[in-house]
Amino acid sequence: MTSVLVLNGPNLNLLGLRQPDIYGATTLPEIEAMCRAHVSPWGWSAETRQSNHEGALIDAIASVDIPTVEVHLSDIHAREPFRHVSYIEKVALTQICGRGPQGYLDAQDHLKQHLEAEGTA
Repeated sequence: MTSVLVLNGPNLNLLGLRQPDIYGATTLPEIEAMCRAHVSPWGWSAETRQSNHEGALIDAIASVDIPTVEVHLSDIHAREPFRHVSYIEKVALTQICGRGPQGYLDAQDHLKQHLEAEGTA
């Protein structure tokens, strides 16, 4: 069975409470449930983790050779300049920004297409 690991970064445990005008009202548990439900018809599973230590997440992604998609709920390129810098985009297949929770599902679709093209799905 193919399994997707959804790593969530700093402060995402506060989704639904923190700046809902930017990040929306959907909570992290709701997004995690959406991710699991989205891949289930494919016979896949989705594991989820959240850490407020961004360095640990970057190390986890950079240290393995697995397809990765970077997701941002908001459009980081339309926000403050410090948000434009990504340490993950260099090792990611693509970056999805500004799609809200839908971005997670788009990322899973992108991973599925990538793995099917490689013949590993």
